[in-house]
Amino acid sequence: QVDPVESGGGSVQAGGSLTLSCVASGPDYSRRCMAWFRQGPQSEREVVAVVDADGRTTLADSVKGRFTTFRDNFKATLVLQMTGLKPTDTAIYFCATDTRYVCGMGVRDYLYWGDGTQVTVSS
Repeated sequence: QVDPVESGGGSVQAGGSLTLSCVASGPDYSRRCMAWFRQGPQSEREVVAVVDADGRTTLADSVKGRFTTFRDNFKATLVLQMTGLKPTDTAIYFCATDTRYVCGMGVRDYLYWGDGTQVTVSS
């Protein structure tokens, strides 16, 4: 299976923490780029974090200082650690992967998508 699979969503109160995991079981070339996106109610899908094959990370400004992401290439896993959660973080979180060597920040830059996992933050 090439499409990644997310896990770890749930409901927390504001200020709480959650950790999301993504397993991408396809061939190595299919996950040179790995990323987290999210889509809130009545919102467009937006990038949260991108990690390239060498582990270099780019975080969206809205989550810097609160979210951390890293990948384990041996386990083909991408992790998103979320702290200081806010109600505005409520969304479906998607893991996405792509074959590119240079990772993009847009939805169209990713070929493989998981089904998403719901994160709900209450005030």
